[in-house]
Amino acid sequence: MQNDPRSHGLWERTAPPAPPATPLAGDRTADVVVIGGGYTGLSTALHAARDGLDVVLLEGVEIGFGGSGRNVGLVNAGMWVMPDDVPATLGREPGDRLLELLGDAPRQVFELVRAHGIECELETAGTLHCAVGAKGLAEIRQRAEQWLARGAPVRLLDAADTAEKTGSHAYAGSLLDLRAGTIQPLAYARGLARAALAHGARIHVRSPVVSAERAAGGWRVATAGGSVTAGWVVVATDAYTSMPWPEIRAEQIHLPYFNFATVPLDADLRSTILPERQGAWDTREILSSFRLDRAGRLVFGSVGALRGSGAPIHRAWAKRALAKIFPQIGDVAFEAEWYGQIGMTDNCLPRFHKLAPNVITFSGYNGRGIAPGTVFGQILAGHIAGRIPEEALPLPVTDASAARLRRLKEAYYEVGSQIAHLADARL
Repeated sequence: MQNDPRSHGLWERTAPPAPPATPLAGDRTADVVVIGGGYTGLSTALHAARDGLDVVLLEGVEIGFGGSGRNVGLVNAGMWVMPDDVPATLGREPGDRLLELLGDAPRQVFELVRAHGIECELETAGTLHCAVGAKGLAEIRQRAEQWLARGAPVRLLDAADTAEKTGSHAYAGSLLDLRAGTIQPLAYARGLARAALAHGARIHVRSPVVSAERAAGGWRVATAGGSVTAGWVVVATDAYTSMPWPEIRAEQIHLPYFNFATVPLDADLRSTILPERQGAWDTREILSSFRLDRAGRLVFGSVGALRGSGAPIHRAWAKRALAKIFPQIGDVAFEAEWYGQIGMTDNCLPRFHKLAPNVITFSGYNGRGIAPGTVFGQILAGHIAGRIPEEALPLPVTDASAARLRRLKEAYYEVGSQIAHLADARL
């Protein structure tokens, strides 16, 4: 996108084409205007249109341009934080409600994919959270105990079983979450857009919002080419938010994350690495993730930005790390590389904000955008349609508050990841 092969890499090369869409031209009216063409915005548009509402979605660049088109493609249940910490942070009732919702969220994604025939390389064999050393093993054991107490279908695997599932002897164990899976993330976003259009939503790309003001009938949201006047506004731009609600961006710390994709592995080699097609990531603070795509490419990622000195440092590290994790792979070539930004909140939990009357947003996905974004969009549509009252939402209403030392922390993450990857292969 935008002639930048490092923005979406493999996903743009292998996703089905985006459905036709044009910039907004002229003035329109609607029941709902959705800002942002990622998972939350597209899910909101789809479900609101299915509820019979007139929906216009405005995307500043192209469908899936933000995190929705750049991520690893792991469809996980829950959030990064330990399950028991969610009600401890949010309160028992909303915390339990959020855990139940997000625990079931991957299933909702899979059902949408099947119901709308979305071609996105769906795999539903689960995900593996791989333990590095004794500390990592203690972490996943605690996580397993807390999920099992809530009836979740998770299994704690020992080192031998983990080696069988991953094809690597680098890990002390792993947590297999059978609720989860993988998708081709940009293909999924484009499929949601097609489904929303089929249900009557109107989607305009290359239409960044420049202003929003109260008007007769609700809100007038303007772009360079036109405007939409609607009773409700859904802001679904998350980590890529700019104007006219910069407070969403200000409360998030950007964590850069990159991926490299190998050339397709031959059949014999492919059978030794993630043979059941789970997606995986490890317990290190500067984590690694890995998965296969449908053609047998190994997608391998970690924290860092592929710009300036970061590109050669992270590329060399990825080669070294892959050789240690998967010695059988040899000196494999990379055919694509890309990166984006993860929006992190201070407690690693998402937020629900009422930015103004009838202007609402979920944001702060902390690297878990696929399943939460999908179900949050469905909930926003239900709330606007009057089926879900505010007190039944999965998160309490909070005010956006600026993150402390945001710019300093962002610089630290980018430079720190380079230092860490320059120093060693991390295993």
